[in-house]
Amino acid sequence: MRQLLDAARKRGGVLRATVLIDAGFSRLSIAAAVESGQLTVPRRGWIATTDADPYLVAAARAGVVLTCVTQAKRLGLWVWEEDRPHVGVPSTASRLALPSVKVHWNAPVVPRASGQLEDGILNTLVTVAACQPYEAALATWESGLNGGLVTKEELGRLPLRPRARRVLADAMPFSDSGLETLVVVRLKWLRLPIRVQIWIAGHRVDFLIGDRLVLQVDGGHHVGLQRAEDVAHDAALTLLGYHVIRVTYVQVVERWHEVQDLVQRAVAQGLHTSGR
Repeated sequence: MRQLLDAARKRGGVLRATVLIDAGFSRLSIAAAVESGQLTVPRRGWIATTDADPYLVAAARAGVVLTCVTQAKRLGLWVWEEDRPHVGVPSTASRLALPSVKVHWNAPVVPRASGQLEDGILNTLVTVAACQPYEAALATWESGLNGGLVTKEELGRLPLRPRARRVLADAMPFSDSGLETLVVVRLKWLRLPIRVQIWIAGHRVDFLIGDRLVLQVDGGHHVGLQRAEDVAHDAALTLLGYHVIRVTYVQVVERWHEVQDLVQRAVAQGLHTSGR
């Protein structure tokens, strides 16, 4: 029995019963494991270990594939928002009644193998481009490029639709986070150089706009010792002639107009140039 369970876990914990049968296990041993409660049956023809990933169990039960922002999060990519689970089904499949779930009926660019419960990086990114707003999709794509999960060359060889082509054309593999992508995209209209994560006065700054305007974005960890270090660094930057604007993550994501107003006013005063 232990060998059977180990074999199931090595194959992801949720799989078609025929996979184990092809591996040499008998239908009788699988049935015995189910009867004893050591395996479950999420759907006819499928089995799952009791400690299997709940998302995979749910996907097997519904006959769908995890994709789009749901799978992007599972792959460790930056995702702006996941309002509900996103799943994919073949474009020829019958309609599904899955309340509170976003179902994608588009044909995958990479064929899905029988028994596959998760999309790979390519199908995931292409579905994100079709589903999400431009900025959010770009941030997720750049996260994948930066993490080395995919290259622009590989993506460029796919039969992409116009929305995905636009994201691919604008995507850069150097952004460490979706937040960086959002800021750069939203300030592109300024037509000023924007450098990301560069070292000044012994510390990294989030963004350097022009020559002298520093934009720092604080997350929830900017408290205590971190906050004291930030204040000291801001003082050092000021003494070197830089102008520092410090905002919060929430402002960037939810109240962008406040951030843009601060940057606009600083640029209007020439605080981004070395001549001031």
